[in-house]
Amino acid sequence: MKVVILAGGLGTRISEESQLKPKPMVELGGMPILWHIMKIYSSHGFRDFIICAGYKQHVIKKYFSDYFLHTSDVTFDFTEGEKKMIVHNNNSEPWKVTVVDTGLNTMTGGRVKRVKDYIGNEPFMLTYGDGVADINITDLVQFHKKHGKMVTMSAYNAGQRFGVLDIDKDGKILDFREKTQGDGNLINIGFMVCNPSFVDFIDGDQTVLEKQPLEKMASLGELMAFKHNGYWQCMDTLREKNLLEELWSKGEAPWRVWKD
Repeated sequence: MKVVILAGGLGTRISEESQLKPKPMVELGGMPILWHIMKIYSSHGFRDFIICAGYKQHVIKKYFSDYFLHTSDVTFDFTEGEKKMIVHNNNSEPWKVTVVDTGLNTMTGGRVKRVKDYIGNEPFMLTYGDGVADINITDLVQFHKKHGKMVTMSAYNAGQRFGVLDIDKDGKILDFREKTQGDGNLINIGFMVCNPSFVDFIDGDQTVLEKQPLEKMASLGELMAFKHNGYWQCMDTLREKNLLEELWSKGEAPWRVWKD
């Protein structure tokens, strides 16, 4: 099953970092948050990634083109009048990474639509390139296969900052809406699983994933919630970036579910 990661936005709320690089390339512990997200999936055996790039997409392509240089010791030997490169202790991941330029101003749904040919005709996973969690991806996929609906979205109790989800007792998402005073606080944190036919509900570049396509899934009874009760944190602001960095530096990062 392929993993689609939305990594093309401008990241304006963390402009201190995103002026020079896409937000998914902002580093935690010396590695991009995109790498952390991919490690979460990889720890559950999902290692085929499609990156929906846009803003400064060349930075993501350059990173993966030189990935083994970032993770290995390298000797550059010029002693015989020509360049020789010897890679020592190659620690690169066993990943297949497809980076697609999905446009500078394309909306989230439009980015998914643009990678349709790379997804193929099989179910795929979909998440945002700025949030980490200790979510059990294996259980998420099993849940999706068991209920048989078109889309599964991970839901999390994260306070009242975001819009909320109306979920019935069976886990079916009935509606998306802005929060009100009387609301609970289960929100969409990404980490979705989608059947390939879901892409057909996306019109084009200006389609916002969280609006018409997912609202349509809810109205059809085809959107289910996988409730995550562990850790989740997005990196929208510099304050949140510093919080994640502090957890990582202390060896207390809950999302570090993989073994070295």
